[in-house]
Amino acid sequence: MFELTVEDTFHAAHALRGYEGPCENLHGHTFKVQVFVQGNKLNPLGLMIDFKELKAKLGEIISEFDHKLLNDIRPFDKKNPSSENLAKDIYFKFKEKVPAISKVTVWESPTSSASYYE
Repeated sequence: MFELTVEDTFHAAHALRGYEGPCENLHGHTFKVQVFVQGNKLNPLGLMIDFKELKAKLGEIISEFDHKLLNDIRPFDKKNPSSENLAKDIYFKFKEKVPAISKVTVWESPTSSASYYE
């Protein structure tokens, strides 16, 4: 089994509704997103999927969040824009493009992340 990982970042603000503490206030992060894909077959070049293709697809997805207030973007206008919910949302958007996805991890700081996988 092979596993590939690509990552990218975006800058965004959010406020966690119902949270008792400073994170209920509007604040921003440089979010790092890692996408993992798995497979056991390689093409004739010895590649599972071209990293360039994976990076482009990730870039398309996270561009909708970049320099935005996440609370204003569906589904986060109703659902809390937590790292957990971001990871799940990105996972399913990426899965539509690359079914071999195995996991998404969203880092909101260098020491704090949330992952989603099925």
